[in-house]
Amino acid sequence: MKPTIYLFFKGNCLEAMTHYAETLGGKVTGVFRNGDAPADSRMPGGDDLVMNMAVDLDGSLVMASDNPEGMYDRPQGFSVTVETPSAPEFDRVFAALSDGAEAIAMAPGETFWAERFAMFRDRFGIPWMLSFTGSKGAQP
Repeated sequence: MKPTIYLFFKGNCLEAMTHYAETLGGKVTGVFRNGDAPADSRMPGGDDLVMNMAVDLDGSLVMASDNPEGMYDRPQGFSVTVETPSAPEFDRVFAALSDGAEAIAMAPGETFWAERFAMFRDRFGIPWMLSFTGSKGAQP
C-alpha cells in the first residue's frame, strides 16, 4: 500500500496545487469543480470550488479539495516533507514555497541530520518540512 496526501484548502485549492506542481516539477492530472457535479452532488459554495484535484509529483500522488465556508479546519499535526536533490534546488524550492509564508518555524540551516533543513507554513496554510541531506545521509 502507498499512502496519498490529501490536502484541504479554504477556497484556493486550484492556486495552491498549481503552484506546488510548478514548483516541485509535477503535473496536474485532474481537476473537478463543484460546477462539474450533478446538482444533487454539489457541496455548498460556488461552482468554482474544487471538489477534487490531483497532482502527480514524480510518482507520488497529492490530492486536494476546497472546503466550503464554515467547514474548513486549518491543517495541523503533520507536515508535507520534501527531500531535495541538491543545495541549490533546496534554495529554489524554499524560496518558491515560503514566498508569503504565514510562519517560518525553522529558517533554513544546517542540522546534525541535514546540510539544509527548514520548517514553515506556506501562504495557503500548509505546513512543510524541506530538507537536503547531502553528505549527512546514512552511510553504508
